Amino acid sequence: MRRSGSLARRVLFAGRVGRRGDGNVAGATSLLVPAVETDERTGRVRLPRLRMRRRDGLSRDLTALAPISPPVVATPPAPAPEVVEDSSLSIPLLPGERTLARRIRFALVNACTLSSLMLGLSAIFIAVNQGDVRVAASLLIACVVFDGLDGFLARRLGVASPFGAQMDSLADMCSFGLAAPVVVYAWLNGSAPGWLLIPACALVAAAAAIRLARFNVSPKDGRFFCGVPTTMCAAVLALSTLIAPQMPVALRVAGVVLLGLAMVSSFPYAKLARLLKLPPWLLVLPVVGALVDYQVTFVVVVFAYLVSGPLLWLKHRN
Repeated sequence: MRRSGSLARRVLFAGRVGRRGDGNVAGATSLLVPAVETDERTGRVRLPRLRMRRRDGLSRDLTALAPISPPVVATPPAPAPEVVEDSSLSIPLLPGERTLARRIRFALVNACTLSSLMLGLSAIFIAVNQGDVRVAASLLIACVVFDGLDGFLARRLGVASPFGAQMDSLADMCSFGLAAPVVVYAWLNGSAPGWLLIPACALVAAAAAIRLARFNVSPKDGRFFCGVPTTMCAAVLALSTLIAPQMPVALRVAGVVLLGLAMVSSFPYAKLARLLKLPPWLLVLPVVGALVDYQVTFVVVVFAYLVSGPLLWLKHRN
């Protein structure tokens, strides 16, 4: 312990008003304040016990009520952390070994992706400028081909990367989410009322955006699609522009709406590799039907595929 004072002080208090002959205050008391003690280990101040002594011989102990704050020691501010500049913070577009051969293969794959995007833009320009809708639909078919080619080459050449996956989604949104509904609008404009056609085409664009965003963040299933892919939806719309039979306008618009809703649905749709495992007679039947009447066969095949999703959902649920 360490004492902060060497002697106690005496303080006089007046008990009541009045004087004696000796000049002292009547009933005066003296308050003995002992020295304040500080703990050297913890730095805390121990409160003293005050003893009050009256001149009439009585005495009592008082306990201090107000705490005595320890002295505040100013601490220097902590030094700011040093900022280390690193020139290698950029993420490489192609992970792995950076050889010239891999870079050429990587550039080839992304060239297919950009080709799909440019073809989709060209289809939009032709449709907006009131060009031949059949040419615009043919460009959409070419977009589908390049979209499948870039994924196949990326896996085959060993240059698949997160950058390529994001590029593919952006190109799909341009080619299939925007170009396809614009071409359909140019195809049905004039025969269908605008208040019915515009919402239907806008639904396809919104559904494609939701479908692509969900695909990027969802776990992949090697057997089924979760909803109809945007590529397949655009292919059906483009082929409908080229080979669909003459049907009432209401049925055409209803088909566009049905495709948009099928994209954002949670129904499982079989992938192409699984469709090829069907019985041979099921694969030959569409070919024979196409030789008889390809327009009706196209409508039947598309309708059967759209219905297969809810049927598979009910089967897995049970």
